[in-house]
Amino acid sequence: MAADLPNEERRPAVQDDSAITGNRPVRDKSALRAQARAVRREVDPRGLPAVADALAAAVEGLPAVRAAGTVAAYLSIGREPPTTALLDRWRARGLPVLLPVVLPDLDLDWALDDGTRRPGVLRRVAEPASARLGPDAVARADVLVVPALAVDRAGRRLGQGGGSFDRALARARPDALVVALLHDVEVRDAPLPVEPHDRPVDVVVTPSRVLVVRRA
Repeated sequence: MAADLPNEERRPAVQDDSAITGNRPVRDKSALRAQARAVRREVDPRGLPAVADALAAAVEGLPAVRAAGTVAAYLSIGREPPTTALLDRWRARGLPVLLPVVLPDLDLDWALDDGTRRPGVLRRVAEPASARLGPDAVARADVLVVPALAVDRAGRRLGQGGGSFDRALARARPDALVVALLHDVEVRDAPLPVEPHDRPVDVVVTPSRVLVVRRA
């Protein structure tokens, strides 16, 4: 279901799956991740600051985000869709933001974003330096902004494979809005494989469009 939102487009730009699968549906998640990472490596890093601004404006335009008392997000790295501008906006307006702290077993603890950072468990992945609140703190969030390698039109999300955000989403409130950030080419027409425990996202935001899959 697509709701009417500012700047919403119900058919965002999608990656042509046939270009990399020969029209054959790929069901193996490992192969899909390899393909998705190859696509992401082609993203021009010079354009990431503009992407960050576009994503921040689009996410801030969601009614659920404007009404949220607490949100959860993540610290982007490399060629991921950047969360920098969005986090800056939220800190500027005093919105409590939960950021993940990766644990040795790849589960996620959470801490409030106070702007401070320190090296995390994973190479190149920073974490907030503020006090840890526990894995169940994600249930405080009214909105969760999550990473993804790809999402299909039904909201099925392909993650990095460590299960970190799958576990976090299992602890999130059922009424929390789940938003995935992607580059335009990372929204898939073809269905992605799904496991029984997978929670679909509600909204997909790219630099040029917003796809509301379920509600907002």
